[in-house]
Amino acid sequence: MDLTHTRLLVDQYRECFLFYRDVLGFEVSWGDDQSLYGQFKVGSTQLGLFERKQMADAVGALYQDDDTKVDRVTLVLKVDDVEAKYRELKDKVNFITEPREQADWGLKVVHFRDPDGTLIELYENLL
Repeated sequence: MDLTHTRLLVDQYRECFLFYRDVLGFEVSWGDDQSLYGQFKVGSTQLGLFERKQMADAVGALYQDDDTKVDRVTLVLKVDDVEAKYRELKDKVNFITEPREQADWGLKVVHFRDPDGTLIELYENLL
């Protein structure tokens, strides 16, 4: 088996598509802000977005809009300089942490969320 991409199932498809394309600057490899499925080239992999209701329909599951989301996934993105990326994005995203060193991890990290609430971590190696 080969892992080809990660797919986020989102309730706010258009907002998320525009966020990953326009705010984070990911290259669109398929779809648009109206297609309800989109895919982005991120480094050597792909990140897919799919409207959660469409996925529920596809697998025959009951769709429920759930306001009690719990973090079940984190997108982890390596950057060269966390502080520089923080300054670049701070007027575009709502950071939930300040850049900080996690000495026991050997990393500097900062966290924010996409429009659907997915947790995103930016990190740089300290070692």
